Amino acid sequence: MLKQSLSQKLLQKLSPQQIQFIKLLELNTLNFEQKVEEELIENPALENGKDEATSDSNEEHDYDEDFGDVENYESSKEESIDISDYLNDDDGGIRLNDQYSGDDEEKEFIPINAAISFRDRLLEGVKQNLQTDHEYILADQIIGTIEDDGYLRRPLRSIVNDLLFSANIRTSEEELEKVLVKIQDLEPPGIGARSLQECLLLQIRNKAKHKNTAITKLSESIIEHHMEDFSKKHYARLMKKLDVTEDFLKEAITFISKLNPKPAGGSAGGRQTDYIISDFIVKESSGELEVELNNRNTPVLKVSADYMETLKGYEKSKKPDKSTKDAVQFIKQKLDSAKWFVDSVKQRQNTLLVTMRCIVEIQKDYFMSGDETQLRPMILKDIAEKVHLDVSTISRVASSKYVETDFGIFLLKHFFSEGILTSSGAEVSNKEVKKILNDAIDSENKQKPLTDGRLQELLKVKGYAIARRTVAKYREQLNIPVARLRKELK
Repeated sequence: MLKQSLSQKLLQKLSPQQIQFIKLLELNTLNFEQKVEEELIENPALENGKDEATSDSNEEHDYDEDFGDVENYESSKEESIDISDYLNDDDGGIRLNDQYSGDDEEKEFIPINAAISFRDRLLEGVKQNLQTDHEYILADQIIGTIEDDGYLRRPLRSIVNDLLFSANIRTSEEELEKVLVKIQDLEPPGIGARSLQECLLLQIRNKAKHKNTAITKLSESIIEHHMEDFSKKHYARLMKKLDVTEDFLKEAITFISKLNPKPAGGSAGGRQTDYIISDFIVKESSGELEVELNNRNTPVLKVSADYMETLKGYEKSKKPDKSTKDAVQFIKQKLDSAKWFVDSVKQRQNTLLVTMRCIVEIQKDYFMSGDETQLRPMILKDIAEKVHLDVSTISRVASSKYVETDFGIFLLKHFFSEGILTSSGAEVSNKEVKKILNDAIDSENKQKPLTDGRLQELLKVKGYAIARRTVAKYREQLNIPVARLRKELK
């Protein structure tokens, strides 16, 4: 049975302006520049006013965390059209940093070379060793299955099925094996290997073709018959099984360590290199730290003068017809969108600068010296409380943003860390503990590397009373293997 009823709900919803601001805040410099360019293309009421911009690059605007100062430009078709706000709004544009506002400045672009792909080079190289078109098809399938690091991880049985179902070509694992051997003879050595063991063996045998020595023979025997002992660094067991001296074994291990475990080096995918563009620039000048936004390629944004002239023409007409009203309504919508975007950009500028300046204030000792031990414990909540913004807003600022300093370029999250209490009651950053661990392991005796227990004792002597499992966690975060795998021969 159908029934009508009344109910009330109290909800919190983000306005379109708030959503736009949040999305802009999450973007790093490169993506933000792309977003601005897209907006300039999509909205004709928004223009690049680089030549006419008069706004100060360092001007700050006050916005509260609830975005209450963002104007509501929404209008409906039913209400009367009041264009006075649009005609009187003289916004000269916005540029986040006029340090690079020279009119004659030319932007530099990184050229992209159109080169033959890695897999095409392999196919071209193996072509001369193939005898039939059938073998060429098999080689094409195998090379296309090789992954970006150079390994062939798909079983030959599966490739047999792939050829049968996709190209209706019948073959066998034996035929594929013969073609694969020809591919594995190509450069770089180790290409097409199905495991790390096979990859190393291919490289050793390739070197043995040019210079077959006792070291290459011993290295081949170690990898082919004693791979498990070698990977676990059971050197005493290897010397006993192979009946070799420690010096001889050390030479073989040095030889093996110079081999490439990833023969393709990631080039098989033909992927472009990702370049880091800093979002902030922190410089030391006369004992003070200056914070700037990196917006060299960001255009000046302003409202289209042509759209303003159209509105002025409407104001002068006493009896506008319906088509004129529809046109003006369209113009107002575009102007609304342009103003929302400019406000969001200004708000993004203010939020980024306020947040970064707060980080620099807390971590001033580090930015002045570059010494990681000077980093103070700092979490997102600490910044949020100081700048009176929500933790989620600070999280968006810290996400995928980079800062350029006198000591290098760092991810903004690098400066956030948890605190650890020392025996004296002082709170220090866990990065300081990691630095001590890293230095201790770098200077350890590699014949008798420090265990996690010994590292715990070393930290305790220095005043850091932390558990052994915490030491292991920090060691893993530093990508340092356990003591047994760090052991080396004399």
